[in-house]
Amino acid sequence: MPKKPSASLITNKSNIAYLSNFTGSSGFMLLTRSKSYLFTDSRYILRAKNSIKKGIEIVDTSKMWRNPKELKKGWQSILKKHRITTLGIEESDLTVLKMKKFKKISPKVKFQDISFSIEKTREIKEKNEIKLIRKSQKINEKVFSTIKKIVQTSRKNKKKITELNLAWKIKELGNKYGAEDMSFDPIVAFGTNSAIVHHAPSNKVLKKTDIILIDMGMKYQGYCSDMSRMILPENPSKKHLEVYGVVLKAQTEAIKQIKAGISGKKADAISRNIIKEAGYGDYYNHAGGHGIGLDVHESPSLSENYSKKLKTSSIVTVEPGIYIPGEFGVRIEDMILIKEKGVKNLTKMSK
Repeated sequence: MPKKPSASLITNKSNIAYLSNFTGSSGFMLLTRSKSYLFTDSRYILRAKNSIKKGIEIVDTSKMWRNPKELKKGWQSILKKHRITTLGIEESDLTVLKMKKFKKISPKVKFQDISFSIEKTREIKEKNEIKLIRKSQKINEKVFSTIKKIVQTSRKNKKKITELNLAWKIKELGNKYGAEDMSFDPIVAFGTNSAIVHHAPSNKVLKKTDIILIDMGMKYQGYCSDMSRMILPENPSKKHLEVYGVVLKAQTEAIKQIKAGISGKKADAISRNIIKEAGYGDYYNHAGGHGIGLDVHESPSLSENYSKKLKTSSIVTVEPGIYIPGEFGVRIEDMILIKEKGVKNLTKMSK
């Protein structure tokens, strides 16, 4: 195994936020063995001073970027001060152009890929992170409850409503109830559109017989939530109820059996096998869940390709689904906190 680099260059925005609390759109960090630096320009200096963790030194890059010689001089003085000979970089995030720039101003330094090393640390959530994710989900559920009432009222009064109408309403309500942003653009799918896993809301008008799939998430103080729920028509078909029942059983059993130490592959297989046994295996075409935190999709994963074990205090979604082209789809998604013995479901919205 290669030795750990003598310093690390952090460019991934979520990793920077995790390490420093800084959320500006322009900046990077240098982590040495004795000191951490945040490099950003004059637009964000005051913001950084008011938000970053103690002990991190802020470096104003405004003059540096205007004068490449100043950048090279300032950067190399820090490299020399900390005797940096190897520099870890996040190849999964750093663009080729930026990598060339850093190599140009670091001629005597060897670069070493450290992609996903910070993400591994982020898997295990601290108490405050769990608290923020809970709050995010609380807002999410409040929004969904209101959306469900809007759908019921529209159906009762025969009022025209489209997927886009509901998607925009989700965003408005999120802001009203305290979210700072959406975790992702909400998925609202009526009828046959619900068979499209990541459907983009359209001007499709809700019909009396349509099943509705809603996948939505809020962001609170940087942390995401994610939930999928179905709204069935007043008189659901036999097939609606059958497919919904299979997905609900698959999700319920997975939540019951998942715990720390189980691999992501085995966790995924619990719900996948139930769906296969019911004859719908060919209609389940995505992973069974994913980690969530500062990013709506992060490590770990519940998938057929993820053999690593789930860790205590990580948070994952459990979201099996069945999608029948030309007919409809069903997905049910909760967020769960992994514990040594079992899990704690952070999603309280009824199914």
